[in-house]
Amino acid sequence: MDPNAPPVDPGKVWFVDKPLHWTSFDVVKKMRGHFKVKKIGHAGTLDPLATGLLILCSGKKTKKIEHYQGLEKEYTGIFRIGQTTPSFDLETEIDSETDYSNISYEEVMDATTKLTGTIAQIPPIYSAIKIDGKRAYKSARAGEDVKLKSRMVQIQLFETSYINLPDVHFRIVCSKGTYVRSIARDFGQLLGVGSHLTELRRVRIGEFHVDNAQSLKTLIEK
Repeated sequence: MDPNAPPVDPGKVWFVDKPLHWTSFDVVKKMRGHFKVKKIGHAGTLDPLATGLLILCSGKKTKKIEHYQGLEKEYTGIFRIGQTTPSFDLETEIDSETDYSNISYEEVMDATTKLTGTIAQIPPIYSAIKIDGKRAYKSARAGEDVKLKSRMVQIQLFETSYINLPDVHFRIVCSKGTYVRSIARDFGQLLGVGSHLTELRRVRIGEFHVDNAQSLKTLIEK
């Protein structure tokens, strides 16, 4: 061992409550600069319009990222039926509106049941999935025709906590690789009136809860 070699960073794990409008990389970049660490990454992307638990690892602890990524996720949020957007959330403008006045409580419950269990899900074209080396969202924003293949995901729980149409407040527990925005699209399609995501918060990753996370502001002011 070279006695003049710099010490190996043992690493650290942070549990951050990601603020609204920040990308996951924005948080990584801010933490990297504040704590003066080069090797740092996150264990699962949150969209800019989502808030909640983001796990970051530095140094040797980055080896744990794959483990955290594989844990089940829990989300709360709001689906708005009767309107759709190309991105399935508020990132893009509403592109269709449909009357939802005849939608019943029973139909909403039936749709949640059909989207529970192991399902085939097509990711949003406004996503970071790569197609021939290019991010899908870049192709979508350029107006290109984007085709993504479906993938099997596990929805352990899909329940409504409050319904005040057009808004459906939900709680979802799901596997790695699940896009809640795609659930919004599929939910609206099952109801026949369309739907998009207006609010999303990741409250849990495995055993780690956002209630025990720190705000980014608190972390960088330490």
